[in-house]
Amino acid sequence: MKPFLDNDFLLETETARSLYHETAKNEPIYDFHCHLIPSQIAENKQFANLTEIWLSGDHYKWRVMRAMGFDEQSVTGGASDYEKFIAWAKTVEQLIGNPLYHWTHLELQRYFGIHEPLTVKTAPSIWEKANAALKEDSLSVKGIFEKFNVHTVGTTDDPIDSLERHKAIADGTAPIGAIKTRVIPSFRPDKALAIDKAGFAEYVEKLSAASGVPIRSFSDLIDALENRVEFFAARGCRASDHALEYPPFALADDETIEKAFQAAISGQPAGQTAADAYKTKALVELARIYAKHNMAMQLHIAAIRSVNSRMLKRLGPDTGYDAVHDQQASANLAGLLDLMERTGSLPKTVLYTLNPKDYYPLATIMGGFQDNFSKSENREGVRGKMQLGSAWWFCDHRDGMEEQIKTLANVGLLSAFVGMLTDSRSFLSYPRHEYFRRILCNLIGTWVENGEYPADMDALSSIVKNISFGNAKAYFG
Repeated sequence: MKPFLDNDFLLETETARSLYHETAKNEPIYDFHCHLIPSQIAENKQFANLTEIWLSGDHYKWRVMRAMGFDEQSVTGGASDYEKFIAWAKTVEQLIGNPLYHWTHLELQRYFGIHEPLTVKTAPSIWEKANAALKEDSLSVKGIFEKFNVHTVGTTDDPIDSLERHKAIADGTAPIGAIKTRVIPSFRPDKALAIDKAGFAEYVEKLSAASGVPIRSFSDLIDALENRVEFFAARGCRASDHALEYPPFALADDETIEKAFQAAISGQPAGQTAADAYKTKALVELARIYAKHNMAMQLHIAAIRSVNSRMLKRLGPDTGYDAVHDQQASANLAGLLDLMERTGSLPKTVLYTLNPKDYYPLATIMGGFQDNFSKSENREGVRGKMQLGSAWWFCDHRDGMEEQIKTLANVGLLSAFVGMLTDSRSFLSYPRHEYFRRILCNLIGTWVENGEYPADMDALSSIVKNISFGNAKAYFG
């Protein structure tokens, strides 16, 4: 019987152990997509206790706490921080087979040096020990970045954001002071595409004010967005991000799109057909702008948001009531990417799906757009221009990661993969990179020991280093 979560956790072969301990373990972290709050980074936040840094905002944990039967008071409500922690400890004891069990104990080990399992019995002592550690500089935001060798953090930011905190962090004038970690924004224009949602007209007014561009037409909107892309690029932005329930693909003439836009800014949300045509046109225009600025485009698809309307009204969005979508995406995605390619420039693109059934379609579709031919300039091509994004959200467990990696290896170029990200709101999430690297090394080690790839440790180490860090650094710049 193997010890629980020991030094060789998830590493089943000698090759896997060698690749992880001698190579992957030592690589920096390039966390190119997360939801960390820039103000908390700028102020070098010191968290008061384990609940604040561990449970606040973590809807992964909230979902399983509700499944355990805890009422909302003990999850997001008015219960004390200690009561919420005890509720979490009671939940953890029952999480056999869930990746949260692994993450919880990796975090206790890596941040606090606590190797005993979290149970109701051990909870009081773990609470005391972890809270004492959180008072140390080593577990401030700056200390965490240094401890985990975080090279770059890509936050997720709205086009209307002033990015004042990013500037202060970069200039060294924020309270956090000088840090080695690069903290850069990512351009997330979802609200500018939400022509079918309430609040669109008000958002357009805010975008107009932020950009200084009077927005009276669809063309004005694109000009305003380009203005903000340029502003973000000047602050180090290397990627955009879009959350799409499904890839839109509907063609309409400019007059039809303009009519829908005018109605929407007058307070009349568009129907699905008009909205899809508008979103298609807007995404194609944005792709052209991203390519112009050498920014990667990230598309996150297949999430149904806020399926419980009662709890949405009570708690708001992003509180643990989202789910996996099963809508067909392939034809629309292929059409959308082809339109980007034909009418402008298809930028570097990362395709994520919340539904594993989409891995093979996405991986094969993107293979049709790896071409780096450019009519306007003769420059070196981008290795892995089109990417199958890492297993995301409900899929970032061992099975999901292995399936995504195997799919990419089977039909694409795994060695060009940009690797893992946290997609997290928590500063305790960096062991997810370790979790991914262990799984990656174990898969590769298994292939080698099965005679499917030569036991060339120099070549293998190079592949593992690149997937762990080097590819992301080169891809995002």
